Amino acid sequence: MKFDTNDGMKALRHLNKYFLKYWKKLLIGLLITVSARIFSLVMPSYINKSIQTIEQFFKGEIDKAYAQELLAIDIGIIIGTTAIAALLTFLMRQYIINVSRYIEFDLKNELFEHYLTLSLNFFKRNRVGDLMNRLSEDVSQVRMYAGPAIMYGLQTLTLFVILIPLMFIKAPTLALYTVLPFPILSVLIYNISKRIHLRSTAVQAYLSTLSTFTQERFSGIAVVKAYGLEEQIDEDISQLSSEGKETAMHLVRINAWFFPLMLLLIGASNIIVMFVGGRMFLNGSISSVGLIAEFILYVNMLTWPVTVVGWLTSIIQRAEASQERINDFLNTAPDLASGDLALDEVKGELHFKEVHLTYQDTNIEALKGVSFTVKPGETLAILGKTGSGKSSVMDLAARLLDPTSGTILLDQKDLKSYNLDQLRAEIGAVPQDAFLFSETIKSNIKFGSKNASDDEIVSAAKMADVHDNILSFPDGYDTQLGERGISLSGGQKQRVSIARALIKQAKIYLFDDCLSAVDTETEEVILENIKKLTAHKTTLIVSHRISTIKHADRIIVIEDGKIVQEGTHAELVEKEGFYKHLYHEQLVA
Repeated sequence: MKFDTNDGMKALRHLNKYFLKYWKKLLIGLLITVSARIFSLVMPSYINKSIQTIEQFFKGEIDKAYAQELLAIDIGIIIGTTAIAALLTFLMRQYIINVSRYIEFDLKNELFEHYLTLSLNFFKRNRVGDLMNRLSEDVSQVRMYAGPAIMYGLQTLTLFVILIPLMFIKAPTLALYTVLPFPILSVLIYNISKRIHLRSTAVQAYLSTLSTFTQERFSGIAVVKAYGLEEQIDEDISQLSSEGKETAMHLVRINAWFFPLMLLLIGASNIIVMFVGGRMFLNGSISSVGLIAEFILYVNMLTWPVTVVGWLTSIIQRAEASQERINDFLNTAPDLASGDLALDEVKGELHFKEVHLTYQDTNIEALKGVSFTVKPGETLAILGKTGSGKSSVMDLAARLLDPTSGTILLDQKDLKSYNLDQLRAEIGAVPQDAFLFSETIKSNIKFGSKNASDDEIVSAAKMADVHDNILSFPDGYDTQLGERGISLSGGQKQRVSIARALIKQAKIYLFDDCLSAVDTETEEVILENIKKLTAHKTTLIVSHRISTIKHADRIIVIEDGKIVQEGTHAELVEKEGFYKHLYHEQLVA
């Protein structure tokens, strides 16, 4: 992998819009930084002046009282300017570090909002752990660049811009010898920083792998325990940790060179000041030992800024690597573009016209020329074997995917032409996997309608025949669910998920095999309630059970992505084929 500094810095240009957003705070922080450095530079010159006063006293040029008066003034100025510099440094942090937190907040929101615009295919291609790591660890690394790196960088730059010219003004020859180690330091920093970037990229990639591994194992902990895989998982995490240790150690070894090299070169500068300065004093080139003391203080004031250059370089390299990873996702265009057509009044007529769907990641052709029409107030049931394409129809109807070819019309207009947010607001979908969030039962039902009242929540739960189950919990509707609703049984999760869709009062309802975990008696109650609610709405139901779909207005049977049978329940039980065979297997036998 070839390192390219320009590419790294180009990635960080993405933050320029945030710097412009907070330019006033950054400008104030910059002015305070410069002021703080100026006040901090007062002390060395007054130390020099104090030493000169002491020298004059011992030479008999001034009396004791006058020397004490001058020393008191000098010490007062040193204490006063140091206190002001400390206060300004505090204010500097308040402005610049606060801005970095604002940028972190904005960048996390930007990244998360972009995630929400991306299609299902994106989330199928990328692992959850990696998505989470870019939102947390990578953004945190970028924040370090937007805050501490800028703050300490400004301090260092200000100090060099002011201090080095000042040193040359006071003693050009001594200043020249003092700064001799700095070019060597720059070359070393440049060469080491290239290696830091490579190591930082590898560390961030490892963290994504680790996040994905742990997230998947914790999510599937029931499977791990059921199959007794604890020992295997322990070995896997040990191996992964070892790889992570080696990756991190490569970075640590490179970083470890910085501080010793900085301190060595700063120490060399101190020795040079004392040696060269001492010879100049003995030769009469400088008139006071105070100047040597002043230069030693200057060199020590440069110690932290020069030492911190390595740390800043490391931060910037890490930020570059992280921002490149963030930009990879931010530059991913949504597969589904929202249309401009507003949904003023949805009737609900849905028409699939020669629809084909091929999944890009697997090249599997899920649907092959599927055509049907569902009119407002009608219920269409879809039946078929596992993998026949039933759920693909539901995803297309909700426009979670777009067809590879063919057209889907809603109220005689292309589904793609509608505003995506408005379209989905008119759809109540219950997916095959009843996913619940780690919140209360009430909150999970309210996801379907944010402004729903408690009465509406209870009404939806009753229609889903889960109200009595909820009341049996100690906290009722305020019961806190575990991750993915693990606190509930499969049937309870499905019914809460149905309640979430029913409370939405949508124009189109999509029920994707959402009653598979409930008994037939409960199923009949729920279906009767759904039938009443959706009497004037468009409804699609997918199921493996004849009992679930037999009351539908029309039924289609899909096999290998094609519609092989179509009709009412009464018509299909009279025809030879999959439907009749399944009917006799489930309800007659």
